[in-house]
Amino acid sequence: MHTIQVGNAPCSWGTLEFEGLDANPIGYRQMLDELVETGYTATELGDWGFMPTEPEGLRRELEDRNLAMLGAYVQVAFKNPDAHRPGREEVLKVARLLASSTPSAPSQPRPYLILADDNAGDPERTRVAGRVTRPVAVQVGLDAAGWRTFARGVMEIAHAVREETGLPTLFHHHCAGYVETPTEIQRLLENTDPALVNLVFDTGHYVFGTAGEGGADGASGADGNVVPVLESLASRVAYLHFKDCDPQVAARSRQERWDYLTSLRQGVFCELGKGCVNFAGVVDWLGGRSYQGWVLVEQDVLPGMGSPKESAQRNRDYLRSIGL
Repeated sequence: MHTIQVGNAPCSWGTLEFEGLDANPIGYRQMLDELVETGYTATELGDWGFMPTEPEGLRRELEDRNLAMLGAYVQVAFKNPDAHRPGREEVLKVARLLASSTPSAPSQPRPYLILADDNAGDPERTRVAGRVTRPVAVQVGLDAAGWRTFARGVMEIAHAVREETGLPTLFHHHCAGYVETPTEIQRLLENTDPALVNLVFDTGHYVFGTAGEGGADGASGADGNVVPVLESLASRVAYLHFKDCDPQVAARSRQERWDYLTSLRQGVFCELGKGCVNFAGVVDWLGGRSYQGWVLVEQDVLPGMGSPKESAQRNRDYLRSIGL
């Protein structure tokens, strides 16, 4: 058995960050109770206001359940320089809460501030998510000046987070944003300082976002074998989100030219072990690197997709079956 611990995210109980999805999340106390009951030891913050925003209240909810807080995901429209200042204030608000509410036990990790683009905020990137080929990327991607603006915003906010709270910052690549494809992930990493910003690697978003550029033959991890990709990015990967990708739904999404939100509703990110991501290989890779942190399950559960608790249990049982 590995020493890697497993958390689960509020999105697995229906708390999603996108407008236009008729999510109906349950309350945070029920979510946290069910998370513990199904065998998880940590979570992330979720949307601002879902969990308590007062440090003592949040700390109490975590300590009562012996849960670790792994981080918080905050979107900023980094393409737009006018969004950097308000984005910074929003990020710092979240970072202050994380820094002041983390349980003080030595076994508890220092949470990550997880930056992301304003995913699903740009109509064109939302429309072509999961099928951004290189020619399409020229039309809907960032040019050189755009990358400078984007990376500058990421770096400035990460610096502010470190200076004010001491928290480490990661960036989350994500479909329906400007950092979706392997080329875009590499471009971001080339333009950011690893002393300030590293990567949370999301298995499902990588697979769905790669096939357009990498091809259906599995080049660059499009077939679900992301271990070579992780090896190539190893110096920048600090944390992992475990999300699966249904290859049949993904193929249909490309064939029928669905937008990102339609793909979500159709279940492109399926339960773990029911898609194509080679999680057993990822677990072995982590073990080979003596990884001692957490991985976080993300299962985007929408109304009509069944019971979040039952899904969380199936995901946990699957991970136990491969050694976690």
